[in-house]
Amino acid sequence: MAERTAFVERNTLETQIKASINLDGTGKARFAIGVPFLEHMLDQIARHGLIDLDIECKGDLEIDDHHTVEDVGITLGQAFAKAVGDKKGIVRYGHSYVPLDEALSRVVIDFSGRPGLHMNVPYTRAVVGRFDVDLFQEFFQGFVNHALVTLHIDNLRGINTHHQIETVFKAFGRALRMAVTLDERMAGQMPSTKGCL
Repeated sequence: MAERTAFVERNTLETQIKASINLDGTGKARFAIGVPFLEHMLDQIARHGLIDLDIECKGDLEIDDHHTVEDVGITLGQAFAKAVGDKKGIVRYGHSYVPLDEALSRVVIDFSGRPGLHMNVPYTRAVVGRFDVDLFQEFFQGFVNHALVTLHIDNLRGINTHHQIETVFKAFGRALRMAVTLDERMAGQMPSTKGCL
């Protein structure tokens, strides 16, 4: 089996990012991004997705976290698109429900080749620590635009905003894990009647 890994480097006037992923990893993660809450959420993707992630980013945090969060999403999306390759033999679809105390979220993903995001997370607070929770919309939009996936994110209930967000990222990691899993019965086959994705 070919290694399903990728390295992407993305440089703009606002951010300089290096990202490595291994879709068949063990959940190892290393981050040097400078946004602790984002790093905490990315760790959920790695651990629950069993995807090795290594991301470094030097961003214009003196302005705010916006460019860093969005551009990490873009770069991670590019890395996924590269690592998943032609998509032959993958399950393609993934879904997960994850609870955390009073919070419950559902994430459904399709490696469709078509970017689309539907995100419904009624945050109970605008900020967690110093982190503006609206930036997660930018993160996921950047991801879907460059991973070329359809992604539905719904927080079904929750009072604690930290719990709401953490359930989203845990469910996202588990949905990714399901979708990129290689299905022995689909070996070498495209999971689409179109013949391409």
